[in-house]
Formats: sequence, structure tokens, C-alpha cells
Amino acid sequence: MSIISVGAEAPDFELESHLDSKVKLSDFKGKNNVLLVFYPLDFTPT
Repeated sequence: MSIISVGAEAPDFELESHLDSKVKLSDFKGKNNVLLVFYPLDFTPT
């Protein structure tokens, strides 16, 4: 597990979108602001 400091550039990663297509973080570099939010699954003990 890597720890990323606040304000550091996020590493590139790829996820599936809700439209069943792949989206890479680098697809947005230089085009848009991106906000990354991570949360546990709903209704799970944390």
C-alpha cells in the first residue's frame, strides 16, 4: 500500500464507468479538474 501526501499528484489508474467503458485518470490531464472521492460500500461496518 502506498501513501500519497495531500496535494501530491495522483498516480494514473483505470476504472470502469457506469457506461461499461474504461476511463483512465490520465484521460483528464490538462482538460478538466478532477475530484477523487473514496468511501466504503454503503451499509457496511467501518
